[in-house]
Amino acid sequence: MSQVAICPTCGSKSKIKEKEGVVTYQAVQDEEAFKKIGQMKRAMEKFKAKADNLEKELEVLKAKL
Repeated sequence: MSQVAICPTCGSKSKIKEKEGVVTYQAVQDEEAFKKIGQMKRAMEKFKAKADNLEKELEVLKAKL
């Protein structure tokens, strides 16, 4: 999942990418795209929490067998 931050050179909202220790900024042009990125991050966090809960439940069920 990409991280979004303010670009230090131009001040725009940008996606941060790090490759081999070099950080690059790619500007997000559209405000709607920025909102969608935020929505997707929240959705991924919810799915991750559900997956973690299901893994815990599975471990409990395996322990009962």
